[in-house]
Amino acid sequence: MRTLVISDLHLGGDLRRDVLREDPALEALLAALDGVDRLVLLGDVVELLDAHPPEAMAAAEPVLRAIGSRIGGDREVVVVPGNHDAALVRDWVGPQASLAADAPVPLDATALLGQLSAFLEPARVRVHYPGVWLAEGVWATHGHYLDRHLLPAAAYGVARGLLGRLPQDGATPLDYERAGGPSVTRIEARLNRRLPRSLAPLVDDMLEFLRAATMPASPEGAVGNRFARAMALVLGAQMRRASIPALARVVHRLGLDAGWALFGHVHRCGPLPGDEPRQWQGPGGRPRILNTGSWVYEPLLVHHTTPPHPYWPGGAVLLEPGRDPRAIGLLDHLGADALH
Repeated sequence: MRTLVISDLHLGGDLRRDVLREDPALEALLAALDGVDRLVLLGDVVELLDAHPPEAMAAAEPVLRAIGSRIGGDREVVVVPGNHDAALVRDWVGPQASLAADAPVPLDATALLGQLSAFLEPARVRVHYPGVWLAEGVWATHGHYLDRHLLPAAAYGVARGLLGRLPQDGATPLDYERAGGPSVTRIEARLNRRLPRSLAPLVDDMLEFLRAATMPASPEGAVGNRFARAMALVLGAQMRRASIPALARVVHRLGLDAGWALFGHVHRCGPLPGDEPRQWQGPGGRPRILNTGSWVYEPLLVHHTTPPHPYWPGGAVLLEPGRDPRAIGLLDHLGADALH
């Protein structure tokens, strides 16, 4: 089975940086779907955290309907919610006495999930949370559980070590769901909701800059003519030193026998040509890790750059029979003017 995995569409975001609202990006994705048997939407499909759900769902509807129509009734879409669209499953997860690493979720578990599933018709839709097994030894999850191993509790934190109450060996997904600690992502979302619309992009860019300030090995001269490139380098260092080890720790703590772990969340597609493969592995080489990238145009990361680029929107992971999973860029042929 040929499977395409994409994540972090953030459809309906207030800042309109979700590139699938633009026809060239949507057409490129739909064309890519023609050659696959299964599409996996690996979290943060709809921006339900920093946007109002009715408006976000309305903005997402035409994109999701186009995807569902292109997939058709003979193929399937697998949805795995993340942290920005956790409202799809939060009310269902809360009462659960136990939660497997690939728990199937009823399509009517919440009203929002039922609405999203209807948008994707006539495709066959199934939902799993917090992850899903896509093949033997290949586990995919949005990746927000890794935040619990970072400080601050966000995808751009640094290694948290022994601070705080962290899930230990033998943990279950519910341990991660209930782990304490503030979420910087939620704080940012609440701030953006209360700002005048004209100020929201400025504050979002400022938070992106602060994101770099929390990174290890911040290069000198980050603020300059090559700011976007420096930002990407800084976040790449954080990815190698914190996010990837944290995700490997999640796989280990949950006791998953995964040779491969696929995730999104941090918006950094890879490994790409030029990346050191050993830096995309857990201890002892397991699991091998891939990131789907995002479908969001982030100016401070990609402004004045050209693809291929690890933060260029349109990242994906492709699984094909007889081949290792690999990261690809589906929008590398498009320039910034077509996306933003």
